[in-house]
Amino acid sequence: MKLASIIFGVIAIAFIAVQVFALKSQKNIETYPYIVDKKYKQFEIRSYEATLFSSVKLSSSNFKKASGEGFSILAGYIFGNNKNNEKIAMTSPVAMTLEDSMTMLFMVPKKFDMQTLPLPNQSQIKFTKEPAKKVAAIEFGGWANDKKINKYKELLIKTLKDEGIDHTNRFCFLGYNAPYEVFNRKNEIIVELQAENP
Repeated sequence: MKLASIIFGVIAIAFIAVQVFALKSQKNIETYPYIVDKKYKQFEIRSYEATLFSSVKLSSSNFKKASGEGFSILAGYIFGNNKNNEKIAMTSPVAMTLEDSMTMLFMVPKKFDMQTLPLPNQSQIKFTKEPAKKVAAIEFGGWANDKKINKYKELLIKTLKDEGIDHTNRFCFLGYNAPYEVFNRKNEIIVELQAENP
């Protein structure tokens, strides 16, 4: 009984240490910059500035399968699997397009541009400059899965329709937490808006 209590105590301390480390790490991560233009009850309108991303197109529309495959490829690149063996800082959020074939995107830290970025060793990694855009965003907590993503995508579609706001049907999932983070998990579904929207 005493040994079990000690083991439980060690596990609990390790768990707390990992969560504290995760919270501190989040504060230092560079994020995709935007301005909130207007808040509604269930969503908000944002303006994002033009930003450079590394990306990989995936063969699946299943969130779990695609996210695991995409993260492995892009994380390998930023952890040093590139022509310079150079480590690149992690950024937040990790983005995934919600299409039949998903694309995962990591924001490139602002200190890099197309000329200074290390070339990837894997040919499927591409770099793309996302233009400045206006989006609607809806948030949900916990761990993301296909069911939750679909639920909040449909809710966003409905609430935008109720408000008379037109969108482009280009939806994207944004995930803000590492898989081992338990507390304050944050996910979002965003959709680009038509240019004529206020």
